[in-house]
Formats: sequence, C-alpha cells, structure tokens
Amino acid sequence: MKDIGNQPAKWTPTRQTGLLPRKGWPKRNLHFFRHRVVPGMFQQAQGEVLEPVLEAPRNGSVRITWIGHASFFLQFAGYSVIVDPNWANWHGPVKRQRRPGLRLSDVPEVDLVLVTHAHFDHLHKPSLRILQAREGIVVPRGSAKLVKRLGFPAIHEMTVWDSLHFDQLEVIHTPSHHWGARFLHDIHRNYGGYIVRTGGKSVFHCGDSAYFDGFTEIGRRHPIDVALMPIGAYEAPSGRNVHMNPEEAVRAFADLGAKVLIPMHYATFVLGNEPLGEPLERLLTEADRLGISEQILIPEEGVGIEW
Repeated sequence: MKDIGNQPAKWTPTRQTGLLPRKGWPKRNLHFFRHRVVPGMFQQAQGEVLEPVLEAPRNGSVRITWIGHASFFLQFAGYSVIVDPNWANWHGPVKRQRRPGLRLSDVPEVDLVLVTHAHFDHLHKPSLRILQAREGIVVPRGSAKLVKRLGFPAIHEMTVWDSLHFDQLEVIHTPSHHWGARFLHDIHRNYGGYIVRTGGKSVFHCGDSAYFDGFTEIGRRHPIDVALMPIGAYEAPSGRNVHMNPEEAVRAFADLGAKVLIPMHYATFVLGNEPLGEPLERLLTEADRLGISEQILIPEEGVGIEW
C-alpha cells in the first residue's frame, strides 16, 4: 500500500544537477582514462567472496552486509531487502576492482529489491534478472519500464516522500542531489534514496548524491539509526557536482542525526579521478578530527555487521 506524504516536498525533479560538463572536462577525462581506467583494466580484483549468513538477526537489530559499490543486503528479524544490486565485472571499459562480497547465486529470496536510480552501476539488469523478491522491486518514478521484463512479481514506482508498507516493513523514498537519466535524453526519471524500517530499526541508503540541504529535512522527518553514505567519485571527470567527498558525507551524516555511518560507493569501480584508497583515508581522518570515529563502521565486503 502506498501512502503519499501529507507535507509538501521541497524537492522537485528540476533540482537535478544538469548534464553539461564543466570547463576543463577534456583534460579531466583524458587523465581519468590514462591514469585510472587503463591501469584498472589490468588489475586483478581483490577481496574475498563469502557465504551469506542466512539466519535472521535478533529482534530489534539489523544485519547489514556490504556487497560492494552501493549494493547492500539488509536483514531484519522478519524481513530482508537488497538495495542497488550490482554483480557486474565491467561497466564499459571500467573494470571491477573489488570482488562482490557474496555470490549472486547464494543470495536467498528477499522481500524487496530497491533501486535508487537508473544509472547502469545502480540499476544493473543482469543482476536484477537473477534475484528473487516476494514483494517485487521498488524504483523511482519513471523507471518502471526499465525493469518491466526482469521477472519481478510487482513493480512499485515511488516519488519523493512516498511510503510503502508491506505488513511491518516500511520503505520511504527520500530526495537527493543527483540526476536520474539512464541515457542522455531521458532526464524525466526520478532518483533519490530510501529509508527502510521495521522492528524498531531504520536504515537510510542515500543513493548517489552531492551534498545539499535536503539531508537536514530527511533527518527532521524521519529518525535514522544507520546511514549508508557514498564517499567516492567526487573528482568527477565531467567536473559536475554529483557526488559527495568524505568530508561532505560526514557533514550530511550530522545533518541526518543518524547514529552510525557506513560508507559505500568507493573502491569497487574507478569512477573518479581521486586515487582508489583516498576516500576511506579521508573519511577516517575527518571522523578522527571531529571525535566521532566510534560512529563510523567500516565493513569488508561480504561480512555482515549486526547493529
């Protein structure tokens, strides 16, 4: 069942970042290809592939397993959810640098699959075709046609501040500062993040986003326990302001008022001009500077964190 938020949303689809690159983009793209993409083609993927923990976590807790990039397996006492599943080894010339923490074939049937936006590294059709979800798939408004033939029993389109209820499981679609086009011409597609809550625990998956004042509103509307925050690809070859750097992610975490931060969207695919290990180093340095290191949880791919 879908509930439309009673309060008017400040966000509109026109708040996206625009598609034109900033001045200097040819030089940045050349650097990206020569010093990031090409060397990455010859790197062997690192990391272990583990067996998932299938038993449910204890009541009142959530188990969060980072698969890699923006992909997470969320297990609550009575429900399970996959967000932005991506088991791709390549995205065009960009090679995966870290193995998925779980085998796709080992992931059990879940209650829901959530996709934050239509970009190829978040809406990965080959992965979605294999996953099974009892209640179907949730996508932002404008992306239902992209997943229509992927075998899900139901497709739920959401706009910002919509909520969906599946018995005791609630999903809320939140705003972000990004863009939703899968191709250059389809800028009508929405985008954003999700809050997933049940059993007294709430998990916020930011999706892709630059820093913006909407994080304060998200935290004001909904209490958040765990915030899954992107920290990489901030040196975009296009020069566009489309992703947060680690310091901005910490600022957004504070705006949200969340209890713990788990980073994502780094180290798996080379998507920015920053060195692969820099985002995590900067995150830990900033957390130490602010005295909040105990609130930062750094998972290894495939290892569930119960909180």
